[in-house]
Amino acid sequence: MGIELLDGRAHARQRWAARGALGCAGLAVLLPLGYAREASLLLVAGVLIGVGLTLASLWWVLTRRGIVRAAAGALAVAAPVGVIWWFAVVNLLWVVVVSMALWGVAVWSGKFALSSTKSHHVHIPEHHAPPPTRPFLIMNPKSGGGKVDRFRLKEKAERLGATVHLLDPAHHEDVAVLARDAVRNGADLLGVAGGDGTQAQVAAIAAAYDVPLLVISAGTRNHFAMDLGLDRGDPAACLDALTDKGVELHVDLGYASGHPFVNNASFGAYAAVVQSPAYRDDKVGTTLELLPELLTHQRGPRLTARIGDSVIDAPQAVLVSNNVYRSDDLVGLGRRERLDAGVMGVIGVRVDSAAEAAQLLLGANAPGISLLVADQVVVDADQDTIEVGIDGEALVLPTPVSCRIAPGALRVRVPRDRPGVPEPKPPLDWRRLRKLAAAVGRTALPKHRERYGWAQDMWNRWR
Repeated sequence: MGIELLDGRAHARQRWAARGALGCAGLAVLLPLGYAREASLLLVAGVLIGVGLTLASLWWVLTRRGIVRAAAGALAVAAPVGVIWWFAVVNLLWVVVVSMALWGVAVWSGKFALSSTKSHHVHIPEHHAPPPTRPFLIMNPKSGGGKVDRFRLKEKAERLGATVHLLDPAHHEDVAVLARDAVRNGADLLGVAGGDGTQAQVAAIAAAYDVPLLVISAGTRNHFAMDLGLDRGDPAACLDALTDKGVELHVDLGYASGHPFVNNASFGAYAAVVQSPAYRDDKVGTTLELLPELLTHQRGPRLTARIGDSVIDAPQAVLVSNNVYRSDDLVGLGRRERLDAGVMGVIGVRVDSAAEAAQLLLGANAPGISLLVADQVVVDADQDTIEVGIDGEALVLPTPVSCRIAPGALRVRVPRDRPGVPEPKPPLDWRRLRKLAAAVGRTALPKHRERYGWAQDMWNRWR
């Protein structure tokens, strides 16, 4: 009875959250209609015009130089400030603020209500395997601002029986060669404490020799570690995988003309900017200097991406990812729900005017955004070579560049007890919310079920 009572309370919270979401959404719409009346249309128009002008101005900032760029920058600031000033003058600013706050509560409550239902999220299956006997770990002491030293990763790994090779920051070392030699000398696990680019190179060797890979979240961003569900705040916790507390995940590995990637390969403007020698010392200045010609196709290659029967012609940027990034929720950008689906995600961006830049307000539905899924992608250009960013590493590759996915090629050993991948919030479905809010709750007490069960049955038939 206790479990049923808890389940009933959870469903009650779910229903009330749905009702709260619908109520707040209704108030968010009715408040400007009721207070501003005929001026409510001006409220909506003012917001849309302000946002559109801001996006268009930012496009001019990125594609122009000199006085035009300065004027566009001023307009990008003046547009939202002007809209706020106008709302204040006509005494509608508080209406906008309250309405936006109500809408924010509605969205939060709605997602809470829907996420309380059974989730369709699929987790990567775990495979039990004995712990390694001769693990070999490569650690970059400078990665992540010195996490290797700060968390004493070398000492802790050696106490667990691992052989640790610290990279020398003063001399370049080929981590792929180190990993290959280690396997040939008997290593039965390869591990990396470093950035995603280093992990990808070692991952390719692990996949080629069919030995597991240990990912230690000692990098700066740790995107791969995040999607594996590892603890990014405590890299030392990843070392539990060296013991009998570890399990294996079989995940996919991407390749761009033979170069492996665990996250993505990027083409176009961004890949060209990071190739510049000045980028490391002056990222903002270098970006603003190079983007005008890159975005307007006055400089750099003209790309063509072929994804099955689809073609993206002359995009400014193409991102090919190992499995698909989420695009339905701003909070979920940069996350992947799966690493074992055997497909690649493709994001193409083509914006040729300020008007098209303003249409980016539509998000994934903008005409300039292409979202595709494929198992093979070919990126070609009108030049013999193109710049490519592979897991953050800048490369120049001959065209065409063929990207493919190797399903389940990589065995990754992770701790059984780990934070896990954050459960994705489902997209808002107002129809589901309405049905959820209208549902009559069932209490867990038998006497209440006997007393009100007939009413529940009638309600279900009427619906």
